[in-house]
Amino acid sequence: MTATDAGKVKGRDAKTRQRNLTRLEARANSERARKEFAGTLDALEDKLNVPKQVRIKTARAKVEFRRFAKEQPGAAIATGVTVAAVVGVAVWLIVRAVVSDN
Repeated sequence: MTATDAGKVKGRDAKTRQRNLTRLEARANSERARKEFAGTLDALEDKLNVPKQVRIKTARAKVEFRRFAKEQPGAAIATGVTVAAVVGVAVWLIVRAVVSDN
């Protein structure tokens, strides 16, 4: 093998290494893009899943109400009585409307 042949082999090896490096970079980029896409889909699913969002918001409201009840028990009792009265009046109005239509 002559010096020129060795230069050609080295040049070819360098090109092969560069091409392989580019393939590895492309593979790494595609894997990263897949992970980002999967994360985006998970986030969308969480946002659009209405029952899950209701459970989360209900749990937060319970925690906040419990904290409120510990800090201000009198106000919490008044709030509970008010909510019960509003629900009772709403049910009574609905029943009355149904009964009077018949």
